[in-house]
Amino acid sequence: MDDGVLTQWFDEGRILDALAANGEADPIHVSEILAKARTLVGLAIDDIAPLMAIESPALLAALFAAAREVKEAIYGKRVVIFAPLYVSNLCGNECLYCAFRVRNKAIVRRALTQEEIAAEVRWLVDRGHKRLLLVAGEAWPKEGLRYVLDAIGTIYATRNGRGEIRRVNVNIAPLDADEFRRLSEAHIGTYQLFQETYHRATYARVHPHGRKADFDWRLDAIDRAMRAGIDDCGVGVLFGLADWRFELVALMQHARHLEANFGVGPHTVSLPRLEPAAGSALASDPPSPVSEIDFQKIIAILRLALPYTGLILSTRETAQLRRVALHLGISQVSAGSRTNPGGYSGQSLDADQGQFQLGDHRSLDEVVCDIARMGHVPSFCTACYRLGRTGADFMDLARPGEIKQHCDPNAVATFEEYLQDHASEETAIVGREAMGRQIAAMPEGKPREQARRMVEAVRRGRRDVFC
Repeated sequence: MDDGVLTQWFDEGRILDALAANGEADPIHVSEILAKARTLVGLAIDDIAPLMAIESPALLAALFAAAREVKEAIYGKRVVIFAPLYVSNLCGNECLYCAFRVRNKAIVRRALTQEEIAAEVRWLVDRGHKRLLLVAGEAWPKEGLRYVLDAIGTIYATRNGRGEIRRVNVNIAPLDADEFRRLSEAHIGTYQLFQETYHRATYARVHPHGRKADFDWRLDAIDRAMRAGIDDCGVGVLFGLADWRFELVALMQHARHLEANFGVGPHTVSLPRLEPAAGSALASDPPSPVSEIDFQKIIAILRLALPYTGLILSTRETAQLRRVALHLGISQVSAGSRTNPGGYSGQSLDADQGQFQLGDHRSLDEVVCDIARMGHVPSFCTACYRLGRTGADFMDLARPGEIKQHCDPNAVATFEEYLQDHASEETAIVGREAMGRQIAAMPEGKPREQARRMVEAVRRGRRDVFC
């Protein structure tokens, strides 16, 4: 089947028209859009451009306040924590911004053995992680997809004391329909795939060689995944390759396409910015750099436009920007990350071998403590995946606000588990204060009482308590 036919929903002309028709941020119009967003119905594509044009401090403050209000209405104070696990840097693509590109001689190529993957997992669970994102370069060892499936099995099977990984999300190359069905059967959480840039001309320039050079094959991948039964899928843009305004509207077009065809949009949207990478001149000099204030606008606008979608921010960004982002709509963050295969357990000691340069080098415990000190609640919950609350079923609970009845108790129970088993003395003190505030802020009734019972169960020695 011709993938170009499948991706005819993508209309670059429509994106350009939306940008041209709304070139100014009229205060009255902006206020109307923000009022609409506060009702939690999301925003249309034509609502986006006026918000992107905001420059005045007063309108920026209004935009950021609305984003924080919407985030807390749906997700409360919860912030989901995960770590990426790079199992391979083998790649057949020549992505000019990436250290893993096939012609880059600045890094040593390796794919971890299953024993090495288990060692990485033991290191991560010893620190308290429960959720991993498996990442691999877009070429695999001779086993092909079987290598990835075996890696997922190894991660789930690895235990260390009370530590275990309860959910594996996956960020790997686009697959065909049969391969996606095999991946779905491996009990993954979310399948992530970033288009990198939705601007075709830019895409062609920065992806000159390899399977990834096929724009439409990549663009249709989320459709193929969802048709294969993976109903939680994540999308993303590598901001800095093309005009961020174009990318944001294009991303919205993708989300609306998924909603129209599958009844549910992206489960997550990841927001990486281009960062320096070994052997890449382009990564150190982005074609379309995104300032910190514009990046904050991107986060806030996406939170308003896609209120029920998880927004992910990685350790590409600095600790300070990540703190700000938590008030603008970010609901998931990585912590204590390494982006080179073997980078956690000491099998690879050279940080320069990573896919890109990190901005936040703090440990998981330091990130957890900081999040709690800010008044948020770090969550290690994986309950929805395991209870089937995914895809449309998740949205059916999220839209009327019922998902918080599950998420709030699960968040504090998993946080208590972290505090009991892994936290430093300082983090334990700060964390229990934050948890107490969170439980007290819950509405009286079942969720609050359930949260208290679940936390007490953890304190008595139970683990993996969820509802």
